[in-house]
Amino acid sequence: MKQIFFDAPRTFRGGIHPPDFKKFTEGNPIRMYMDPQEDLVFPMVQHIGAPCKPVVKKGDECLRGQVIGEAQGWVSSPIHSSVSGRVKDVKPMLHPNGSKVMSVIIENDHAYREVDGLHQSHDYRHMSKEEILTVIQEAGVVGMGGAGFPAHVKLSPPAEKVIDSIIVNGAESEPYLSSDFRLLIEEPSKVVEGLKIVLHMFPNAKGYIAIEDNKPTALAVMRNLTVEEERIQVVPLKTKYPQGGEKQLIDAVLGREVPSGGLPADVGCIVHNADTIVAIYRAILEGRPLMRRVITLAGGALSHSVTFKARLGTSIRELIQAAGGLVCPPSKIICGGPMMGTALFSLDVPVTKGTAGLLVFDQKEDHILRENACIRCGKCISACPIHLMPFMLNQFALEMDWDSFEKYHGMDCIECGSCAYICPAKRHLTQTFKAGKRMIQEKRRKAAAEKGGSHA
Repeated sequence: MKQIFFDAPRTFRGGIHPPDFKKFTEGNPIRMYMDPQEDLVFPMVQHIGAPCKPVVKKGDECLRGQVIGEAQGWVSSPIHSSVSGRVKDVKPMLHPNGSKVMSVIIENDHAYREVDGLHQSHDYRHMSKEEILTVIQEAGVVGMGGAGFPAHVKLSPPAEKVIDSIIVNGAESEPYLSSDFRLLIEEPSKVVEGLKIVLHMFPNAKGYIAIEDNKPTALAVMRNLTVEEERIQVVPLKTKYPQGGEKQLIDAVLGREVPSGGLPADVGCIVHNADTIVAIYRAILEGRPLMRRVITLAGGALSHSVTFKARLGTSIRELIQAAGGLVCPPSKIICGGPMMGTALFSLDVPVTKGTAGLLVFDQKEDHILRENACIRCGKCISACPIHLMPFMLNQFALEMDWDSFEKYHGMDCIECGSCAYICPAKRHLTQTFKAGKRMIQEKRRKAAAEKGGSHA
């Protein structure tokens, strides 16, 4: 029998301790909402990389599991219909990121007729790494923690990168969100088996399931399931934000520092969110592409806070009605968590692969504070998990001194919001960093385009 070592909870330097507000949903089982009544909207942008190309047109009949968005290149991921029905239109629609993107709109016929071969399972123990990657790629699996990075790309590091550690991210350090926690205790065998699939692809690697110590039930369940697994270790983490960030997780679990501008593979690691691991399990062992996701709905403007399992494309407004509706007009709507989520101006957006949560706040929860002058207290430096100097980067961004912004590693900012949260002057630090990074990225794209044009 494998011996279990009950390690002291691990963590990283920096970070903050905001109230977690998870009591509203963590004790309630996942509710199924799998028969949406309204039209489903499938944006062709649900991942990092090239947008998908719609491969259906208005009037076409679709089957559940059918590819309706074709991946364009290696860093892209196909999109499948989660229902059967008729394509009502293909046109730009509102995306949770606030923009309008090309989308496929399907009228659900509620028959859920399936495309041929939808339940074709695979015995991964007799498959090569390349064969497993192909199944994961064709299933449209992406990072479910919010970033949406195509899973097959992350699982294909350069040949010179030796991977010795696979980390399952079960930290879920964002306040309010508890969808990953519910998965860990309701579908734990799928998490373990999904990790074993990835470990099969990397025979010299060890697996780690990392969970914060404010989730003792999940820690106990995972330890019991892995007691005989020699290659899997359950790692308790201190409850702290942003413990779930890739670089912070690697630092906490393994004591390794991802270099500036680097990736986890540079230090021998691959990190996957718990729901991503479940999606890999479903793709390989159940023969099912990514067509659903678990999403937390919480906030004072809601009648009830709920964790739903819902089909991709389902209207957020419809989910809120299924949870009991609103008790007051929302003061603020956030897609994701309160620290890194995106503010919405409409509930008429669909559930996408990256929709981990939806927060609908009332007036009491909406803390909009006036920005004051920086008092040089240094609290932002102590809180920054990347060990940057936020107050200086803020000054550079406001002065549009992009050379200095880059020199002092502003592009390494993970936009976690720790600095803005801890700042006594309530400086809009994270917002200026996001804007600054976008400006620099656009500047780089223009320079690359001009350079390419000069060589033509």
